[in-house]
Amino acid sequence: MKKSVLTRYRVMAYATAVMLLVLCASMVLKYGFDTGANATLVISQIHGVLFIVYLVFAFDLGSKARWKFGKLLWVLVSGTIPTAAFFVERKVVREVEPLIVDDPVRATA
Repeated sequence: MKKSVLTRYRVMAYATAVMLLVLCASMVLKYGFDTGANATLVISQIHGVLFIVYLVFAFDLGSKARWKFGKLLWVLVSGTIPTAAFFVERKVVREVEPLIVDDPVRATA
């Protein structure tokens, strides 16, 4: 597996997790303090797009790492639980780093 597959996943895991936390904060402002309705709409749409990209990259990583369905599902769902993606990303990196091949000839096989 190429290192770029893991890097793409990591970037999207962090971006999705951060945007989910921002979305949670904006929801508190919107429903708790009746302010920021327009910001919440924009943030939710950005998070939605990032989450879709995260799903694609996580699925790509999972298929290349040959994860079982349950593990793949947990990684995919972690993008919907605030702060979970940070912890899952760390665990995934520890498990996948040994599978990374630096030799481009072996990486295509």
